[in-house]
Amino acid sequence: MFSSFSKQLNPRKRKIRQQIENDPYYRFQSLEEIAIAVELGIKIDVTHATIDDLLRLPGISIHQARNLVELIQTGVEILSIEDMAASLNIPLSRLKPFASILAFSYYDPESLVTFKKININTAALEDLGIVPNISEEIKQEIISDRQEKGKYKNLVDLQKRLQLNGIIISELMHYISF
Repeated sequence: MFSSFSKQLNPRKRKIRQQIENDPYYRFQSLEEIAIAVELGIKIDVTHATIDDLLRLPGISIHQARNLVELIQTGVEILSIEDMAASLNIPLSRLKPFASILAFSYYDPESLVTFKKININTAALEDLGIVPNISEEIKQEIISDRQEKGKYKNLVDLQKRLQLNGIIISELMHYISF
Protein backbone atom coordinates (compact mmCIF):
# COMPACT_ATOMS: atom_id res chain seq x y z
CA MET A 1 0.00 0.00 0.00
CA PHE A 2 2.87 2.38 0.75
CA SER A 3 4.36 1.93 -2.75
CA SER A 4 0.98 2.70 -4.34
CA PHE A 5 0.72 5.80 -2.15
CA SER A 6 4.24 6.92 -3.04
CA LYS A 7 3.50 6.49 -6.77
CA GLN A 8 0.58 8.86 -6.41
CA LEU A 9 2.86 11.47 -4.87
CA ASN A 10 5.55 11.19 -7.55
CA PRO A 11 4.90 14.27 -9.73
CA ARG A 12 6.80 12.89 -12.73
CA LYS A 13 4.76 9.69 -12.82
CA ARG A 14 1.57 11.62 -12.25
CA LYS A 15 2.41 13.85 -15.25
CA ILE A 16 3.18 10.84 -17.47
CA ARG A 17 -0.03 9.17 -16.35
CA GLN A 18 -2.04 12.29 -17.25
CA GLN A 19 -0.36 12.51 -20.67
CA ILE A 20 -1.16 8.87 -21.41
CA GLU A 21 -4.76 9.25 -20.22
CA ASN A 22 -5.33 12.41 -22.28
CA ASP A 23 -3.63 11.38 -25.52
CA PRO A 24 -4.79 8.12 -27.14
CA TYR A 25 -1.78 8.27 -29.49
CA TYR A 26 0.83 9.05 -26.87
CA ARG A 27 4.09 7.43 -27.94
CA PHE A 28 5.65 5.55 -25.09
CA GLN A 29 9.26 6.47 -24.45
CA SER A 30 10.18 3.77 -21.95
CA LEU A 31 9.14 0.51 -20.34
CA GLU A 32 8.12 2.52 -17.30
CA GLU A 33 5.60 4.41 -19.43
CA ILE A 34 4.31 1.15 -20.86
CA ALA A 35 3.87 -0.16 -17.30
CA ILE A 36 1.85 2.96 -16.42
CA ALA A 37 -0.31 2.45 -19.52
CA VAL A 38 -0.94 -1.17 -18.55
CA GLU A 39 -1.95 0.02 -15.05
CA LEU A 40 -4.46 2.31 -16.80
CA GLY A 41 -5.87 -0.69 -18.66
CA ILE A 42 -4.43 0.15 -22.06
CA LYS A 43 -3.89 -2.76 -24.44
CA ILE A 44 -2.92 -2.81 -28.10
CA ASP A 45 -4.83 -5.54 -29.90
CA VAL A 46 -2.35 -6.34 -32.65
CA THR A 47 -5.03 -7.94 -34.84
CA HIS A 48 -6.99 -4.65 -35.00
CA ALA A 49 -4.11 -2.23 -34.48
CA THR A 50 -3.71 0.79 -36.68
CA ILE A 51 -0.39 2.23 -37.74
CA ASP A 52 -0.80 4.88 -35.04
CA ASP A 53 -1.42 2.18 -32.40
CA LEU A 54 1.80 0.38 -33.32
CA LEU A 55 3.83 3.59 -33.43
CA ARG A 56 3.10 4.01 -29.72
CA LEU A 57 5.66 1.26 -29.09
CA PRO A 58 9.23 2.51 -28.62
CA GLY A 59 11.52 1.57 -31.51
CA ILE A 60 8.80 0.55 -33.96
CA SER A 61 9.29 2.46 -37.20
CA ILE A 62 6.52 3.72 -39.44
CA HIS A 63 7.74 1.30 -42.11
CA GLN A 64 7.38 -1.65 -39.71
CA ALA A 65 3.96 -0.47 -38.52
CA ARG A 66 2.71 -0.08 -42.09
CA ASN A 67 4.00 -3.49 -43.10
CA LEU A 68 2.38 -5.21 -40.14
CA VAL A 69 -1.00 -3.53 -40.67
CA GLU A 70 -0.87 -4.35 -44.37
CA LEU A 71 -0.05 -7.99 -43.66
CA ILE A 72 -2.98 -8.26 -41.26
CA GLN A 73 -5.32 -6.60 -43.76
CA THR A 74 -4.35 -9.17 -46.38
CA GLY A 75 -5.31 -11.99 -44.04
CA VAL A 76 -2.03 -12.88 -42.31
CA GLU A 77 -2.82 -13.95 -38.76
CA ILE A 78 -0.55 -12.53 -36.06
CA LEU A 79 -1.53 -14.61 -33.04
CA SER A 80 1.50 -14.24 -30.79
CA ILE A 81 4.47 -12.07 -30.02
CA GLU A 82 6.58 -14.62 -31.90
CA ASP A 83 4.42 -14.12 -35.00
CA MET A 84 4.79 -10.38 -34.66
CA ALA A 85 8.58 -10.59 -34.37
CA ALA A 86 8.79 -12.90 -37.40
CA SER A 87 6.53 -10.68 -39.51
CA LEU A 88 8.59 -7.59 -38.64
CA ASN A 89 11.84 -9.51 -39.10
CA ILE A 90 13.14 -8.39 -35.72
CA PRO A 91 14.48 -10.42 -32.81
CA LEU A 92 11.86 -11.66 -30.37
CA SER A 93 13.93 -10.21 -27.53
CA ARG A 94 13.20 -6.72 -28.89
CA LEU A 95 9.43 -7.22 -28.54
CA LYS A 96 9.32 -9.21 -25.30
CA PRO A 97 9.43 -6.07 -23.11
CA PHE A 98 6.15 -4.96 -24.73
CA ALA A 99 4.32 -8.22 -23.96
CA SER A 100 2.29 -6.66 -21.13
CA ILE A 101 0.62 -4.11 -23.42
CA LEU A 102 0.14 -6.32 -26.48
CA ALA A 103 -2.93 -8.48 -27.00
CA PHE A 104 -3.22 -11.13 -29.69
CA SER A 105 -6.71 -12.19 -30.65
CA TYR A 106 -8.15 -14.59 -33.15
CA TYR A 107 -11.23 -13.51 -35.05
CA ASP A 108 -13.01 -16.18 -37.07
CA PRO A 109 -13.35 -14.84 -40.62
CA GLU A 110 -16.63 -16.76 -41.01
CA SER A 111 -18.14 -15.21 -37.89
CA LEU A 112 -21.15 -12.97 -38.36
CA VAL A 113 -19.53 -10.31 -36.18
CA THR A 114 -16.29 -10.24 -38.15
CA PHE A 115 -16.37 -8.33 -41.40
CA LYS A 116 -13.39 -8.18 -43.71
CA LYS A 117 -12.99 -4.64 -44.97
CA ILE A 118 -12.71 -4.10 -48.68
CA ASN A 119 -10.07 -1.86 -50.19
CA ILE A 120 -11.96 1.02 -51.75
CA ASN A 121 -9.05 1.70 -54.10
CA THR A 122 -9.22 -1.75 -55.71
CA ALA A 123 -12.86 -2.78 -55.15
CA ALA A 124 -15.09 -3.45 -58.12
CA LEU A 125 -18.72 -2.34 -58.11
CA GLU A 126 -19.75 -5.87 -57.09
CA ASP A 127 -17.39 -5.70 -54.08
CA LEU A 128 -19.01 -2.46 -52.94
CA GLY A 129 -22.35 -4.26 -53.14
CA ILE A 130 -21.74 -5.83 -49.74
CA VAL A 131 -21.59 -2.42 -48.02
CA PRO A 132 -25.03 -1.92 -46.44
CA ASN A 133 -27.08 1.27 -46.54
CA ILE A 134 -25.15 2.87 -49.42
CA SER A 135 -27.01 3.63 -52.64
CA GLU A 136 -26.01 2.19 -55.99
CA GLU A 137 -25.48 5.77 -57.18
CA ILE A 138 -22.83 6.43 -54.50
CA LYS A 139 -21.12 3.11 -55.20
CA GLN A 140 -20.91 3.97 -58.91
CA GLU A 141 -19.68 7.47 -58.04
CA ILE A 142 -16.87 5.95 -55.92
CA ILE A 143 -15.69 3.85 -58.86
CA SER A 144 -16.00 6.65 -61.44
CA ASP A 145 -14.21 9.23 -59.30
CA ARG A 146 -11.42 6.77 -58.48
CA GLN A 147 -10.90 5.96 -62.17
CA GLU A 148 -10.86 9.65 -63.09
CA LYS A 149 -8.82 11.14 -60.20
CA GLY A 150 -6.87 8.22 -58.75
CA LYS A 151 -6.80 6.43 -55.44
CA TYR A 152 -8.39 7.76 -52.27
CA LYS A 153 -5.92 8.58 -49.49
CA ASN A 154 -8.28 8.20 -46.54
CA LEU A 155 -11.86 8.86 -45.35
CA VAL A 156 -11.37 12.63 -45.41
CA ASP A 157 -10.17 12.51 -49.02
CA LEU A 158 -13.14 10.31 -49.99
CA GLN A 159 -15.58 12.62 -48.22
CA LYS A 160 -14.19 15.77 -49.84
CA ARG A 161 -13.92 14.37 -53.35
CA LEU A 162 -17.45 12.95 -53.38
CA GLN A 163 -18.95 15.57 -51.06
CA LEU A 164 -20.47 12.86 -48.86
CA ASN A 165 -22.23 13.73 -45.64
CA GLY A 166 -21.18 12.45 -42.24
CA ILE A 167 -23.92 9.82 -42.11
CA ILE A 168 -22.68 8.13 -45.28
CA ILE A 169 -19.05 8.26 -44.13
CA SER A 170 -20.15 6.77 -40.79
CA GLU A 171 -21.69 3.86 -42.68
CA LEU A 172 -18.72 3.37 -45.00
CA MET A 173 -15.89 3.58 -42.46
CA HIS A 174 -16.67 0.18 -40.94
CA TYR A 175 -16.53 -1.61 -44.26
CA ILE A 176 -13.69 -0.05 -46.25
CA SER A 177 -9.93 0.33 -46.07
CA PHE A 178 -7.42 2.27 -48.14
